[in-house]
Amino acid sequence: MSDNVIALKGMRGMIADNMRRSLDEAAQLTHHASCDVTDLLAYKALLSDEGINVSVEDLLCDCVVGVLKKHPEMNGRVEGQEIVLSSAIHLSVAIALPGNLLVAPTIFDAQTLSLQEKREARKALITKARKGKLSIAEMTKGTFTVSNLGLSRVQYFTPIINIPQIAILGIGQTVKRNEINEQGDVETRSILGLSLTFDHRAVDGGPAAEFLTSLCEHIEQGSGCLSHQTYH
Repeated sequence: MSDNVIALKGMRGMIADNMRRSLDEAAQLTHHASCDVTDLLAYKALLSDEGINVSVEDLLCDCVVGVLKKHPEMNGRVEGQEIVLSSAIHLSVAIALPGNLLVAPTIFDAQTLSLQEKREARKALITKARKGKLSIAEMTKGTFTVSNLGLSRVQYFTPIINIPQIAILGIGQTVKRNEINEQGDVETRSILGLSLTFDHRAVDGGPAAEFLTSLCEHIEQGSGCLSHQTYH
């Protein structure tokens, strides 16, 4: 039997080059955290009962946008010898394509969009990505990336920064875990794994930990984590 040889060219080659360049250029460090999403899942179910269908990823992206507003040091790019912090949140969302390809197109000005609008923007990007219709700007102008492996059995991982961005958030599997509540009783909670990789040239470990902690706290508020109302 002959080996199956896959050439690193075209989009596959471009992705490979960018991943290698990311590891060569950025001083990458990853923080991991466990986050209780029980109330967030309950809120998702409530929205569904009201006829508003959104995914867990949509809700988490909305929480990310809200927390980035309070931690602007995480939202930006390292360009040459300069750290460029962006006043707008251009949220890149990793999308898996056939052929083991991964792209991360951008929802521009996500801080101005409602939850529903961000969902529609993400769906439109998925459609464009599958048709090979993404623009150069959509592929290269993001300021923060989210990568979701929540449907796998991977709870924590080390996402590679989508350079020149400062950071990327990895979303892992949600597992059931018995926890002791404030009353001392044992209850089953849904626990999500989050992994934040950041460029240590731009952000120190302390502020990155504060961002991840703040994100977990916002997510644990359920509906209270949302950066905007559900719809206008």
